[in-house]
Amino acid sequence: MLKIYNSLARAKQDFVPITPGSVRMYVCGMTVYDYCHLGHARVLVVFDMVQRWLRASGLQVTYVRNITDIDDKIIKRAAENKESIAELTERFIAFMNEDALALGVEPPDHEPRATAYVPQMLALIGQLERNGLAYQAADGDVNFSVRKFAGYGRLSGKSIDDLRAGERVEVDAAKGDPLDFVLWKHARDDEPSWASPWGEGRPGWHIECSAMSSDLLGKHFDIHGGGQDLQFPHHENEIAQSEGAHRCRFVNYWMHNGFVRVADEKMSKSLGNFFTIREIVRKYDPEVLRFFILRAHYRSPLNYSETHLDDARQALTRLYTALKDVPAETPPVDWTAPHAQRFSQAMNDDFNTPEACAVLFELATELNRNRSPALAGQLRALAGVLGLLTRDAQAFLQAAPSSATGSGTDDAAEGIEALIADRAAAKKRRDYAEADRIRGELLAAGIVLEDGTAGTTWRRS
Repeated sequence: MLKIYNSLARAKQDFVPITPGSVRMYVCGMTVYDYCHLGHARVLVVFDMVQRWLRASGLQVTYVRNITDIDDKIIKRAAENKESIAELTERFIAFMNEDALALGVEPPDHEPRATAYVPQMLALIGQLERNGLAYQAADGDVNFSVRKFAGYGRLSGKSIDDLRAGERVEVDAAKGDPLDFVLWKHARDDEPSWASPWGEGRPGWHIECSAMSSDLLGKHFDIHGGGQDLQFPHHENEIAQSEGAHRCRFVNYWMHNGFVRVADEKMSKSLGNFFTIREIVRKYDPEVLRFFILRAHYRSPLNYSETHLDDARQALTRLYTALKDVPAETPPVDWTAPHAQRFSQAMNDDFNTPEACAVLFELATELNRNRSPALAGQLRALAGVLGLLTRDAQAFLQAAPSSATGSGTDDAAEGIEALIADRAAAKKRRDYAEADRIRGELLAAGIVLEDGTAGTTWRRS
């Protein structure tokens, strides 16, 4: 049975779907005003892995990942760029989709945008007001009254008296309590606004996810996920809003992926260690980045460095090298086979991808000893559950990072083949010094030649 670490219970629990055979899952997605960074990559890949395993386990999955397309940062960036909010958000949604595709992330079943769900947000705020949990302040904002919601702080594990207003929660004199958070912001000059019973304005950040998730998945659903940084205040506030309005349990299992660190420091723009997905895949194949993320358990900190990326590249190269020159189809996984059983046990233990990846390397070791198409097929099939090893082995081994993203072509390939032909001609005329010189030139450029009975092939080192 699948066990999931439930952040709310602070323990691994047996996963029992609300509706047998099906899963409803919501994940907080991107705020689209800039390029996706490494932290976004982790959220994208981790919950793509989760939905893949749920489906591989025979469950029917409805996966929702939202887009925040109205937000203080979006408004500010659009003004700085002297462009409309729609122009800004559409551009970065397209960039986000390109990044997700490069990382092998499957599209969610639903990808709602906040601006399309304002009526649902207004209805939710109205219900909170009727339930005595929301009030309009003197400045026109509508706020949630935190102290009136019993159990606030359960997810973050903090006493309400110890809590302080967190990120994106404004604290001002108009609030009844510093911990109260905004549901509806009154209209301000030069900002988009919608009509509401409380006057022109726009939604607060937290209400978006409560409205979108309940509309698409119902008032009570199975899994809610996101980065650990969202646990408080965002997810804590979602619980308060949703349960305060609907008066029923909101989510059964809360999942949070761990923080991303860069060379053992917190990733931040101010420290100069902030990396976008696009910056990383200019140097590393996107599948290397996906593999790097999945080699770590999703709840553990992910420590980024080029040394770790180089190690991930070498490890993934070992898997693809094992598959090289072995003809194999990718049949459905035989879950009764020993390797598949160990893989399944790992994944059912709170999505233990490091152990699952260890099974792949065991298979690769056997495949290197026994060049069996069946073993190759099994390796590809199990790796495919994680979104790995889906490409032709030789194509991966020869690919330049830019060609893997679709943003460029490997123009060097033709030159490499020409040098290999020159080397073959030199060997044929017994000019071994020239043949060695060409091999050395290619090796210095990161190209490894491999001579075999069928001729010479090459790969990137």
